[in-house]
Amino acid sequence: MCLAVPGKIVEVIGTDPFLRSAKVSFAGVVKLISLTCTPEAKLGDFVLVHVGVAISTIDPEEAAETYRYLQAMGELDGLDAAPAGASPP
Repeated sequence: MCLAVPGKIVEVIGTDPFLRSAKVSFAGVVKLISLTCTPEAKLGDFVLVHVGVAISTIDPEEAAETYRYLQAMGELDGLDAAPAGASPP
């Protein structure tokens, strides 16, 4: 089973659609993520990330709901429950 985790784009790097990347915040942990599969993604958007690649954009409510599920499974122990900008439960 594969797991995609929601995060919020806090910085977009580059303009080439094949090389564009972003700094994405996952409950305060920021990682560099490829935006190759999500050319529509922009600063402030929430994206689902799998293995370092944003695979789709999602709305803030869906991001918050996913974080609630991850928290219920104990997958967010030690992190904030909701991504920045998403409404907590």
